[in-house]
Amino acid sequence: MHTGNSLKIGQALCTPGFYPAIVASRIPTVLWRGPDVKTGMPASLSPSQALPGWRLEHSYARLPELFHKPWKLAPVRAPRLVMLNRPLARTLGLDPDVLEREENAAVFAGNKLPDGATPLAQAYAGHQFGNFTGLGDGRALLLGEQITPEGARYDIQLKGSGRTPFSRGGDGRAALGPMLREWIISEAMHALEIPTTRSLAVAATGEWVERKERLPGAVLTRVAASHVRVGTFQWAAAHEAPDALQALADYTLRRHYPDLAEAGNPALALLDAVLERQAELVAHWLHVGFIHGVMNTDNMTLSGETIDYGPCAFLDHYDPATTFSSIDRGKRYAFANQPGIAQWNLARLAEALLPVLHPEQTRALDAANAAIHAFPDRFKRHWLAGFRAKLGLFTEEADDEKLSQTLLDWMEKTRADYTNTFLALSAESALETAHSADPAFGEWHAQWRARRSRQPQTGAEVVRLMRTRNPAVIPRNHKVEQALSAATDHDDLAPMERLLAVLAQPYAPGSVPPPEFLEPAPPSDTPYQTFCGT
Repeated sequence: MHTGNSLKIGQALCTPGFYPAIVASRIPTVLWRGPDVKTGMPASLSPSQALPGWRLEHSYARLPELFHKPWKLAPVRAPRLVMLNRPLARTLGLDPDVLEREENAAVFAGNKLPDGATPLAQAYAGHQFGNFTGLGDGRALLLGEQITPEGARYDIQLKGSGRTPFSRGGDGRAALGPMLREWIISEAMHALEIPTTRSLAVAATGEWVERKERLPGAVLTRVAASHVRVGTFQWAAAHEAPDALQALADYTLRRHYPDLAEAGNPALALLDAVLERQAELVAHWLHVGFIHGVMNTDNMTLSGETIDYGPCAFLDHYDPATTFSSIDRGKRYAFANQPGIAQWNLARLAEALLPVLHPEQTRALDAANAAIHAFPDRFKRHWLAGFRAKLGLFTEEADDEKLSQTLLDWMEKTRADYTNTFLALSAESALETAHSADPAFGEWHAQWRARRSRQPQTGAEVVRLMRTRNPAVIPRNHKVEQALSAATDHDDLAPMERLLAVLAQPYAPGSVPPPEFLEPAPPSDTPYQTFCGT
């Protein structure tokens, strides 16, 4: 295998930091069911007759064999359901009452297949911290695609279900803590209205996994629009398989961008559409202070969903150079580097697509470069639109970017809390009064007030807009760690349940979250670190 086309796209713009204006144990014994109103089964069905509602199809399995390998389950010793996302189950057309039955723990732990499942491991490659390697699902199995009552299609994947042909020496298992962490952050992102994979269930395995210490094992059931990644296209390019590459491009268009299937150049239309979705997605991340932590090309989906919640975290005080991941020693994936990394990753997608962009290599390269070089403008458009809303601006003026950046510069200098600063600005009393003895902030506030005066909307309308874009709560890193510690060390899911309930309503204007969920972590001599959790 080699690393694909040697022509490099967008090199001049694809380095981190090219946005100078923005940069530089035991197992719980309580089943958490999620916030939901429990309803009874239809009167025509007795409990013994009720079915979960699986409607699995397998369109991905019809792609060339290069992209997947059929695989079998690896049973665990003592499967037990720990978490079930009842609202998500209903969205998928599944009956949560049936899924909670004891026998279905075997499904979520990987001991038993749901009706219609055909497990396979997906193949893909990826640049990990800039280094190309062959990857694939080393600890995950795609069971199939659930068709919802509305006709939507979602991948159902078991994560931590055991070794596959792509395990590369790993055990294929996952620990309970990281699976619960993915549940917390992915559900928080969903509540923040940011495209994301979601978590349907977590099942304990009754077995231990060996990492730096012995940890209780678990399997996460992940739901995604699909698991087609930039790295999936890189896999085809690295194998010099143009027919497979074309089939993958056609499949991705049909599944995620059906309106573009008849475009004059469908592969270029696909690249443009993915660029747009990723520009919007990363802008959303920056709007709420989210740091993905491991933006490898295998962790960028063609659907535009956030995927893989290993070393991710949220900003407390604003510092654009913030990184939390223990393995990101060079700050490649720091907060403000994320737009640049997104463009770098998408340039790798464009390289992989070159054979299907145009039969003439020069014209294919020109088209790819034009698309990639337009990414900064796409990103800035989404970023600035979001910041206008965060500041209550309905209209557009040329100096809006400067106004936003001046506030961020002040926040960086004063180490202001990112979430709470915007939340404070969203209060009605903040519209006319600076509430700060800092002359620099007072000057900025006067500029902001003058800017708002040049739009026709009332103060009440400004506040309403800001409250829909500035969350009151985020998954504060110390609160996440407290909830995970209680669950994994003390068999107590109550703190996690309470945290999830608060995170479910980040924009609720009438609710006031408990103060403990609004405050950053107490000062510490030990910097907060996150880990991949593999």
